[in-house]
Amino acid sequence: MTKILIDNGHGIETRGKRSPDGRLREYRYTREIASAVVSGLQQRGYDAILLVPEENDLPLKERVRRANAYGPDSILISIHCNASGRGNEWRQPQGWSAYTTIGETSADLLASKLYEAAEANFPERRIRKDFSDGDADFEASFYIIRHTVMPAVLTENFMMDNQDDVEFLLSDVGRNAVIQTHLQGIIKYLTAV
Repeated sequence: MTKILIDNGHGIETRGKRSPDGRLREYRYTREIASAVVSGLQQRGYDAILLVPEENDLPLKERVRRANAYGPDSILISIHCNASGRGNEWRQPQGWSAYTTIGETSADLLASKLYEAAEANFPERRIRKDFSDGDADFEASFYIIRHTVMPAVLTENFMMDNQDDVEFLLSDVGRNAVIQTHLQGIIKYLTAV
């Protein structure tokens, strides 16, 4: 059975990772979502773990070491909230997106399944896409997805410096939609491989 590693973005002391009004703090929000995703997967019989149960901002090198200990047959999803500025003022950009490493990789299918789930769960929200390489995910050299040995995707769950996105994220409907997007995308991927 595939080991599913759920990583939550940042830590309690990470500077600036919050909405301008301070109501959404990325470390807290992503841990709530990640914990709910792990629990939901486990309830469905999947082998899922929270990669970083600590609240402190575990260095990326240690996150990668922990993930790689499970080997290439596992998968990793790193859950974050995005921002278009420094978090000190409300801004206009909004939307959900996912990232893989540069080039065609084994993570592209996982990202595609997460996008399918996002389309279903966020019907009236903006889904950010980059089709420059033929699929919807963005490509980047984020350390956590570049240095792990398994298929790895980093999700950016809306903008924490967009007031409308923050209201959605903090609502029960929004939280549930973010959780369901991850659950459904992961399960769709596992049934496809």
